[in-house]
Amino acid sequence: MRGIRTGIRMADGAEGSTAADSAAGWHPLAALALLAGWLATVGNVPLWSAVWPVQGPLGARGWAVALAWALVLALVNLAVLAWLAVGPLRRPVGVALLALAGGASYFMLAYGIVVDASMAANVFQTDLREARDLLTPGLLVALALGVALPGWLWWRLPVRRWPARRAVLVRVGVGAAALGLAVALLWLTFQDLAALMRNDRALRYLINPYNSVYAALRHGVGQRALASEPPQPIGLDVQPLPAAAREDEAPLVVLVVGETARAANWGLNGYARDTTPRLRALIQQGQPIVSFAAVTSCGTNTQTSVPCLFAPGGRARWNPSRAQENLLDLLQRAGLAVTWLDNQSGCKGVCARVPSRQTDHLQVPGLCRGDECHDEILLRELPGALQALPEPARQVGTLAVLHQMGSHGPAYFKRTPAAFKRFQPECTTAQLQACEPAHIVNAYDNTLLYTDHVLAELIGWLAQRRGPTALLYVSDHGESLGEGGLYLHGMPYAVAPREQKDVPMLLWANGGMQRRLGLDWACLQRRAQEPSSHDHVFHTVAGLFGVRSAVLDAERDLLAACRRAG
Repeated sequence: MRGIRTGIRMADGAEGSTAADSAAGWHPLAALALLAGWLATVGNVPLWSAVWPVQGPLGARGWAVALAWALVLALVNLAVLAWLAVGPLRRPVGVALLALAGGASYFMLAYGIVVDASMAANVFQTDLREARDLLTPGLLVALALGVALPGWLWWRLPVRRWPARRAVLVRVGVGAAALGLAVALLWLTFQDLAALMRNDRALRYLINPYNSVYAALRHGVGQRALASEPPQPIGLDVQPLPAAAREDEAPLVVLVVGETARAANWGLNGYARDTTPRLRALIQQGQPIVSFAAVTSCGTNTQTSVPCLFAPGGRARWNPSRAQENLLDLLQRAGLAVTWLDNQSGCKGVCARVPSRQTDHLQVPGLCRGDECHDEILLRELPGALQALPEPARQVGTLAVLHQMGSHGPAYFKRTPAAFKRFQPECTTAQLQACEPAHIVNAYDNTLLYTDHVLAELIGWLAQRRGPTALLYVSDHGESLGEGGLYLHGMPYAVAPREQKDVPMLLWANGGMQRRLGLDWACLQRRAQEPSSHDHVFHTVAGLFGVRSAVLDAERDLLAACRRAG
């Protein structure tokens, strides 16, 4: 019993002790090698699950190459641990690596995601509502078995103490030798590795736990750069727009930024199910609605897509580490009234300089429960938000941005009131892998059915207005519903499937707006069949108000080619 207590006590102290101490417990390098091997194997199940289907059919060569890569990862882990898990840092460093590897592995296996800088940004930007949806029984079991249990064993593991000088020399030498051997193994298998990476570029984002560390560091550097500089102004040459004689004669545009709606399930785009029955009925009744058939998003997550959507340069020139003004700033500079209503996790900095409202504090029976409201809360709040804007600016024109909760997963069933659960049975858990694929689709399609209702109600309200009025709806990104083993969104853009990048977009414009712009509606309907993207939104919205600036590109204004001369 005394020996056990002595062994545990020795694991607590710094390296460097008595000769008696050095004989008890695990050899320090053996302990580090044990953890390095665990992280390389159990901590990287998603990586090996992706590698083995490719390497397995190669037989003995596939075995040898996969084993070599596992050894490379174990050796890198050993070097990192030898240099960082020193003295009193041994336990917390080991537990931190176990937590990073275990947590990331669960989400990669459960939802098919990968960990890159944009995913790290999503983690840091996630609010309580989103985090709560991810706390599934599967996650708790995975954390218990993959983090808590091995972490507890590592913390309690008795390790011998070394004299300090010897420990430094040995650790430095072992770390250097491990890295040298890892480089040698990589060199020997480089051709196989290069071929594999070319065929599956997502593999680099599966290397635990260094994918998470790199992603967090990259996100942190970008955020620090943003915070250290004021936003670069745009449109300084813009001229103030003239005011209308009456407020109800000034243009009003409502931009609805959807959440996680994908084009593949959008009824107006030809989906087998009619997930947009009310919008379709409005079109049949003669309402001027045009649905754009081929629209791609700027990113595969809200943190990227929303700021990029409001930026002038589009995806090609979007730099998340550069602070820059956006569409809302440009319109305010032109004298317009601008407001942002958010039923989600925030505007990602876009609305920082305009009046904005969040709905998470509202308690409206039938619409809100806890800290989450259904999207009809935006319609309820919109009139008051418009009225609160300065009257002189409202007489020039108004842009209201409504940011939906939309189809945010994985708890799709939470996004819809009972009256809109038409497609049954639906998945009623956030643990999607526990549901039948058809039930996941049912729950997701119900969210689109509800978005259809919200947009139709909004159009009905706007149609009563006498002045030039328009509504533009576009989703921020798409969603994977289990295709190819992928769920949710956030894959790196270069390897993301079309389901995460193709989004619905539609425009409604009343007669007053069409006359104001000289718009040829038949021309616009033809244009809507051609490819479009988020790159067009900035310039199209500015064009609806008639803003003039060198920052605007007429070729990216979806309406420019359909305006009659004069």
